[in-house]
Amino acid sequence: MVLDINWAVKWLTLCAQAMAEHRVELIELDRAIGDSDHGENMDRGFQAVLAKLGESTPETPGAALKMTAMTLMSKVGGAAGPLYGTAFLRAATALGDSAEVDAAALAGALAAARDGIVARGKAESGDKTMVDAWTPAVDAARAAADGGSADVLGVLVAAAEAAEAGAVATDPMVARKGRASYLGERSAGHRDPGAVSSALILRAAVGAAA
Repeated sequence: MVLDINWAVKWLTLCAQAMAEHRVELIELDRAIGDSDHGENMDRGFQAVLAKLGESTPETPGAALKMTAMTLMSKVGGAAGPLYGTAFLRAATALGDSAEVDAAALAGALAAARDGIVARGKAESGDKTMVDAWTPAVDAARAAADGGSADVLGVLVAAAEAAEAGAVATDPMVARKGRASYLGERSAGHRDPGAVSSALILRAAVGAAA
């Protein structure tokens, strides 16, 4: 099994659905430790991605992710736009012009996305940010791909499950980056909204491939 442009388009479509469905949840999570705009921003950004897909269908997965990156950077406010924009752009660059994505290329693209987030946001694991979802996702994806027994769906499932666990693991953390860091110890006990939206994006990728 390989992933192609049909998967990429379905993935982005499911991302838009997930952000719309979880908009209020993300707003509430961000209200506790941020400025309460994460759900609104993510919903608006991916609706804009849907609109772009409606205008023309990209030819390759990489082209679809590059279009997504440009759209999110221009439509999403706050820190999420630059961070997710960089993630999708780095992933697009990693995939290049290939029409199909195998397990190794997928794991590489996820790693490139995470590295872009780290480079842009200067956060690391344990800072209570979306990195806490992305890093375990990347590690799980690499392990699945390197093991040789997992196809692309297996790699995606491993990544999504690890991201979801990573998001939950932000609950007790004290934020060291972003607006939440201003709260200090009071940021503990709240789940990071960026980690949650990251897990939603990776779960949507599974749904598109299933």
